[in-house]
Amino acid sequence: MAVSSDFLKQIKGYGLTTAEIVYHLPDHPALLQRYLWQEYDLFPQFPNLRKFLDFWSHQLDGMLHSVRIAHRELIKPCEFKALAGEFRLH
Repeated sequence: MAVSSDFLKQIKGYGLTTAEIVYHLPDHPALLQRYLWQEYDLFPQFPNLRKFLDFWSHQLDGMLHSVRIAHRELIKPCEFKALAGEFRLH
């Protein structure tokens, strides 16, 4: 059985990161639009979010207005125990 890549990220310290990105509409700069981004990322550097925002600022037309971040580690090292074996009952 394969282990989920998301689970492996959580074991390495990644947590679920949600970013609310507010940007100016390219055709109507006075209007703001919201975009929600969610990915597993490392606190406090947020390398994945920084990479996405760098892509946004260089490749997309909507100028960034603000970014609000929420982060939660779903599995903490003290909550995870490795088991030596597994028993299945039918």
